[in-house]
Amino acid sequence: MTMQIRQHRYHPPGTPPGTLVAPAVVPQVPVSMTLIAYDHEAVEEKTLSKVEDCLPYLDKKRVTWIHLDGIHNLEFLSKLGEVFHLHPLALEDVLHISQRPKVEDYEKYEFLVFIRVALQDRLEFEQVSLFLGENFLITVQEKPGDVFEPVRERIRSNRGTIRRSGADYLAYALIDTLVDGFFPVLESLGERIEDLEDQVAEKPSRETLQKIHQTRRELLNLRRAIWPERDAINSLLREESPLISPQTQVYLRDCYDHAIRILDILETYREIGTGLMDIYLSSMSNRLNEIMKVLTIITTFFIPLSFIAGIYGMNFNTAKSPWNMPELDWALGYPLALGIMAAVALGFLYFFRRKKWL
Repeated sequence: MTMQIRQHRYHPPGTPPGTLVAPAVVPQVPVSMTLIAYDHEAVEEKTLSKVEDCLPYLDKKRVTWIHLDGIHNLEFLSKLGEVFHLHPLALEDVLHISQRPKVEDYEKYEFLVFIRVALQDRLEFEQVSLFLGENFLITVQEKPGDVFEPVRERIRSNRGTIRRSGADYLAYALIDTLVDGFFPVLESLGERIEDLEDQVAEKPSRETLQKIHQTRRELLNLRRAIWPERDAINSLLREESPLISPQTQVYLRDCYDHAIRILDILETYREIGTGLMDIYLSSMSNRLNEIMKVLTIITTFFIPLSFIAGIYGMNFNTAKSPWNMPELDWALGYPLALGIMAAVALGFLYFFRRKKWL
């Protein structure tokens, strides 16, 4: 399993701030813009081709949610900035997808950056930018693929309080969706960690070590994503903003609690990952010790046998002296030598058994 590595793109030194630079990789799918305008009585949903088409839907009687899939069309983003008077630095951050999750106050609107995480064949991160105004919300995703369909369904079916609340509650609902998206990923990683625990305990291998390293890297990347998201939600709670009502702050506190829970789970998994590494090294050390123990015992058995075979392999001439290997002339000399070797081997076996080395 491979993990996506986010590419950091920076402007050349000296580039004026607020300069919009297109992504290095341009998707084949064009940028799409959808609009949902609703109040407690009705909801209207459209797909727009031009930014100007959303102006008739902007009024204080209903909430207007504009969603963009894709960031590779600079003309589209520039026009969006002109229509909604978005600061060039905020638009630059939308394109600069290596942003940390954050909250920035631009007086008439709040600019928020959050991270969407998913685990398919690999761990994937996606930046989601939000512009929260008095009666509108603009969301921009890196690439096509709407992750907010459950919120859209709540709006269409008028479930909960979302249709009776303002744009700030809609922003909370989207942030809550992004934060809660960490839980399925953590569940999958938790199952993988349990499998690794079994592998380390039963039969550790080099492949197991690679999986441990990969899992620890993924947990670290998740921590880097959720930690600033927690701080961003805390900033929305602490900073008094006319765009966020006290009723919505109550829900944001719940979202903040979710972020804390995710961090707690992450820290637990990271500790388990560190423990897995220690267990792996200990298991490999014990396995090596067992191998060395067997080899040492085998060597110990054969050292005296080799010594005996070496003595009787010298073949001194018995005709020169009766002391020169008299066993060469014995009828049972060869069985006697083998018997001595067998007795020595059995003696060592009995000794190892008594010492409980075997």
